[in-house]
Amino acid sequence: MRDIDFTQPSHQGQSPSPAATHLRQHRVRAIFISDLHLGTKDSKAALLNEFLKHYRCDALYLVGDIIDGWKMRSGIYWHQDFNKVIRRILKLAKRGVRINYITGNHDEFLRKHANHRFDNIHLINRCHYTNAQGERFLVRHGDQFESVTHAHRWLQYIGDYGYDFLMWANRWFNRLRAKYGFGYWSFAGFLKQHIQTAQTYIHNFEDAVAQGAHHGGFHGVICGHIHQAAHKDLQGVTYLNTGDWVESCTAVVEELDGSWRLVYWLQERQTFIN
Repeated sequence: MRDIDFTQPSHQGQSPSPAATHLRQHRVRAIFISDLHLGTKDSKAALLNEFLKHYRCDALYLVGDIIDGWKMRSGIYWHQDFNKVIRRILKLAKRGVRINYITGNHDEFLRKHANHRFDNIHLINRCHYTNAQGERFLVRHGDQFESVTHAHRWLQYIGDYGYDFLMWANRWFNRLRAKYGFGYWSFAGFLKQHIQTAQTYIHNFEDAVAQGAHHGGFHGVICGHIHQAAHKDLQGVTYLNTGDWVESCTAVVEELDGSWRLVYWLQERQTFIN
C-alpha cells in the first residue's frame, strides 16, 4: 500500500476564537495520540478531552485503537466522556485542523474503509509525516510488527482474563489512593518493568518497528500499540511511541521549532489548570 504524505500548513493567519482566549493553551505543529480504547471502563477520555482543550495544533493524528471494537463485541459500554471527545475532534476538524485516523487492531473494523475522507477527517491504515526539518516519518499503529518480535505479547503472558482483573483491581486501588490524596499508580506499568517477558517483548517490538522504518527509507517512525511511551534513537531511526490513554495518558507532539516531545498529561496538567 502506498503511503500518504501529510506536510503541515503554515501557522500564519490563525487566531484563537474569543471563547478560547481565556484558556491557557500551548501551540504545536502536530499531535499524535493512540490507544484511547473508547468503549472500555479504563479509557481516560475526560483527561484526553482536557488535554486537547489546552493544546492547539494544525494536524491531529489518531494512531489506532481509538475505539475498542474488540471489547464492544461482548457488550456496549459508552460513557458521556466518550461523546465529548468525539465532539471535540469533530469541532477541531470544523475549525480546519486536519484529522488523520490511522486504524489499529482494536478498531480494525475500520480498515476496510481506509483511504476515505469525511470532510476534514482522513481514515487511513498508515501514512508518512514530514516534520519541520523535512524528515519523513512512518506513522502506523504498530500491530503489524508483532509477527516479527519473537516474543509473546505481555498481555498474553498473564492472559486476557488476568488483564481484565488487573485493570479492575487497578481502578479500585487508585480510587482508594485518590481518597487519601495519593496520585495514580499503574499495576500494568509495574509489571512491564518487572516481568522479563514483558521487557523482552517491548525491546523486540521497538527494534522491529525501527528496522522496518529504516528499510523503508524513513528518518523515523511514530506508532502506538504497546502502551509504552518512548522517544529514542534506534538503529539511526527516531522511534516515537505515543503511549496510551488507558493508564499513562501520554502523547507525542512536534513543537513549532520542529523538536519532538513526549507529553505526560497526568504530570503536566496542573501547569495549565492552576
